Amino acid sequence: MQIDLELFRRGVIISQQPRRRLWVIDIAPDHPQRTFVFIHGFAGHAGQWVYQLHHFSMQNRAVAFDLPGHGGSDKSTGRFNMDDIVNDIASALEALGINTKIVLVGHSFGGAIATEFAAKYSDRLEALVLTATTGEFKLHPLYRLGLNLPQPLLRLANPFTHQWLHASPVMLKQWYHNILAKWNGWSLFRNLTLPTLVIRGHRDFLFSKTAFDEVARNIPTATEVNVGASGHMVILERRDAVNRAIEQFLSVSPRSWRDKNSHTATYPRTELIRQRPWLSHYEDRVPFTIAVPKVPMQQFLISAVRRFPLRTAILFEGYRLTYRRLNHEVNRFANALRSLGLDKGQRVMLILPNLPQLVIGYFGTLKAGGIAVFTLPITKPDELIRQTNDADARILLILKDFAHLIPDILAQTNLRHVILTDAGTYLPFAKRLAFRFSQRKVQSQLRQLESESNIHRFSRLLYSHQRQSPDVEVLPEDLATIQYTGGTTAAPKGVLLNHRQLVANTIQTRHWIPDAQMGRERFLCVLPFSHSYGLTTGLNVPIALGATLIVKPRFQVKDTLKTIKHYRPTIFPGVPQMYVDISNYPGVRKYGISSIKACISGSAPLPIEVQETFEKLTHGRLVEGYGLTEASPVTHANPLNGLRKVGSIGIPIPSTEAKVVDLTNSRKEVPLGQIGELAVRGPQVMVGYWNDPQATTKTITKDGWLLTGDVVQMDTDGYFRIVARKADMWYPSKPGEPAFPRDVEEVLYEVPQVKEVAVAAIAGAPVAFVIAKDQRPSAEALIAYCKRRLPPELVPCLIIFLDDFPRTFIGKVLRRELARRYAQYHAN
Repeated sequence: MQIDLELFRRGVIISQQPRRRLWVIDIAPDHPQRTFVFIHGFAGHAGQWVYQLHHFSMQNRAVAFDLPGHGGSDKSTGRFNMDDIVNDIASALEALGINTKIVLVGHSFGGAIATEFAAKYSDRLEALVLTATTGEFKLHPLYRLGLNLPQPLLRLANPFTHQWLHASPVMLKQWYHNILAKWNGWSLFRNLTLPTLVIRGHRDFLFSKTAFDEVARNIPTATEVNVGASGHMVILERRDAVNRAIEQFLSVSPRSWRDKNSHTATYPRTELIRQRPWLSHYEDRVPFTIAVPKVPMQQFLISAVRRFPLRTAILFEGYRLTYRRLNHEVNRFANALRSLGLDKGQRVMLILPNLPQLVIGYFGTLKAGGIAVFTLPITKPDELIRQTNDADARILLILKDFAHLIPDILAQTNLRHVILTDAGTYLPFAKRLAFRFSQRKVQSQLRQLESESNIHRFSRLLYSHQRQSPDVEVLPEDLATIQYTGGTTAAPKGVLLNHRQLVANTIQTRHWIPDAQMGRERFLCVLPFSHSYGLTTGLNVPIALGATLIVKPRFQVKDTLKTIKHYRPTIFPGVPQMYVDISNYPGVRKYGISSIKACISGSAPLPIEVQETFEKLTHGRLVEGYGLTEASPVTHANPLNGLRKVGSIGIPIPSTEAKVVDLTNSRKEVPLGQIGELAVRGPQVMVGYWNDPQATTKTITKDGWLLTGDVVQMDTDGYFRIVARKADMWYPSKPGEPAFPRDVEEVLYEVPQVKEVAVAAIAGAPVAFVIAKDQRPSAEALIAYCKRRLPPELVPCLIIFLDDFPRTFIGKVLRRELARRYAQYHAN
């Protein structure tokens, strides 16, 4: 599975006087098995190790330098020699905090540098690997002629050579005369005592076959591997063979192609599996832990623009935005926010359905150094005002449809500016005209509002600003979003997530879909981006993949099926009810839903019947997962191609720890198989709650465990099953075990006339809220049935019939609203 190496590139200071730095690609997962350091050759750069970095970073820390004057690294000063290069690498390793033994891998002249480093710092090396290396570098006469040209001519040649030489010709001339031409490593080879692997091809267009033959013969401890034909760049041309040779040399590869699990015999992985039993059920290409790049969230967009500038980023009702155009719109919005006085760390409220403007507003806010505050468009006006005040938002981006609320919002909050937009801004021409015609009444209502200096039109504001990115430094530790919780059991709280946490969960979730291909996927985005689940799985992950986002403002079955038929999405994150509605739609097969190859379902239990039916229709994989806003949100999922357990939320995703703690004492872990509260820890766990340190302290322990509030069980394989929300349980009047709504609900579901049921404990006693089918049973009959099937303390004291339940947008029952309905019932 590919990752963008540029996300892991950073500068390392190696000298203060004069100030110099080396650029390094540093991929550092948790609990690395080994540390690999890769050194490129003459005129090369760190990115040439792309295949080795991808391969070995799954289990190890993998580091590759741009040598001085190469790639992005600063040039050397004075008469540079081999000792200076070796000392620079040592300084860089120290700056990176690498104090364990390393596997040093060098290619071509990088092998000479690695040999010199091994001779000077043998105690810092576990092993040495030399690829396409010789004991002396006698270049072809044509190359020597080029490196002997006068400097003015070499400077003129620079624009024509930068595509294939990763250092300036002037710099290479200095390297050649001071270092390369003088180097002779035969005596160094003979004195090497550490384990050494020599990898070469069958032929090489730069050096003679004899020169390669002599390297392994001169190293007493050498193991030689000939990987076949190669034109010198063996690490690129024979990459799989090189990777296998290194693995076999270090004895970490499987003993045979059939023994997939033999790699777990090494101590670090065995110990990790002992601590986290679920790791034995990971798919082969899913790493145990992940490296979190030290970049802000918007770097994923920048990466996608660099790699896929002309690929469609957003498809919205037939309108296409390429990644390059999207980035320009984002930059314009960021500059607009700065012009409105937004300072770093200030909040921008985004109240929109899934529209291109929400994507632009989100990334534009991040690029401007602001904090994006999300709430759902269905939020009630009084709650919207409360959240705006709670977040102390300065700018609001909202649909024109809510224009009638603007005067009240401005009067009751500290907002300085309101930006109005509509669903027609990014529509094809004909659809945009039709939309404008349908909005005539709304447009007339807006004219008076827009006369105010602090109310702006989105399009007019956007195109009055430059498309270059604003110069604002955003750090991984800076806050990125405030996400308000769903509020199923209590009033919504603002969850603080910084850039590192969002980046981590994006990488974790992306790794859980190992078959996803960079730049080729199409995501069906019907989950609201304003919800943490939709933000990560429907926006952040596809942007990180350079995928196309097929954006839908709401889920309507027929419209969604038409979209699937026309655009053929490959990945569809959703909630169970969506998959139910699609599976049950008449003639669903004619809409071509077989294009969908992967789905992760969240927010509610996924019935096995729904899973099986949907997979038969699509021939793809549908698995259940779990998360919460406080964890960015994804923490668990069933493997897409591994063991899936019905009724479970799966296993923790990479770099995520999970345990079950006592319901009354969170410091005490319960025995395996017993119920308790789920606690999780990982790089995706929130900073805390906004303006609520007391709630933060109750939710996050001193050692970083997030208490989720969900009651669960874990089995011997490390799979977790949700039992209930801790806030929904109650203790019956008689001493004993806690009781849960599910205890009562499962019994009431046995009654044929009951369509849906939700139980809430009110004043310490269960009250059942029932949605009946066509024929409603009597309350007395339901209570009588419960008396036959339940102990007395669990029998509902009251049955209340409702036409529907108050729910969140993803279908969760709002139990706090049920308590309010109970109060209304008694009042009447």
